[in-house]
Amino acid sequence: MTDKELRKLRRIDLLEILVAQGREIEMLKAELKKAMEALDDRRILIYQCGSIAEAAMKINQVFEAAQAAADQYLESIMAIDGGEAVSGRRPGVTDAHETEVM
Repeated sequence: MTDKELRKLRRIDLLEILVAQGREIEMLKAELKKAMEALDDRRILIYQCGSIAEAAMKINQVFEAAQAAADQYLESIMAIDGGEAVSGRRPGVTDAHETEVM
């Protein structure tokens, strides 16, 4: 509406316009609040995703270190056995069947 049109309105019409604008303002404030909450939720999710990705990378590093330690252990066992394949038995321990044959 233009100023000229507003000047021609009665007081009651102007009050109704003000009340309608007040309702619209309240509705827009509520909508803005919901949008801000949704934005905060997204920020939290993005932060958590970053934290989850970091945790996964750290776990991966732990697994890599454990695998390297296991490989090193197997290499040392093979060196002790003289390079033979690891049979699953401890060196120097024989089972009952082997002692009967000897």
